[in-house]
Amino acid sequence: HVQLVESGGGSVEVGGSLKLSCTASGFTFVDSDMGWFRQAPGNECESVSSISSGGVTTYADSVKGRFTISQDNAKNMVHLQMYGLKPEDTAVYHCAARFLTGWVPMCMGQGTQVTVS
Repeated sequence: HVQLVESGGGSVEVGGSLKLSCTASGFTFVDSDMGWFRQAPGNECESVSSISSGGVTTYADSVKGRFTISQDNAKNMVHLQMYGLKPEDTAVYHCAARFLTGWVPMCMGQGTQVTVS
């Protein structure tokens, strides 16, 4: 079964940086689009960044120029390097994989907490 395990969250000061990692298993990682979503209390789940199986990346306007997504096919991992963190980046960050049915699990997994203050 599909398993996505996030790590790397924490508490940082404004302007700080963090690198999130996600280890994937249970599907063919190299053929899959991967993404990061986030959800702050009281807010909807939002897409932060994605990377296609071919390496094409997308970013939400709010994180462009500050966040970088990358993937390591040898280790079945996807990373999100975050610089210049702002209080509005505070959220639970979730890793997701895109299948024919859409992104799974979006913000339904355990995620990793990022707190910026």
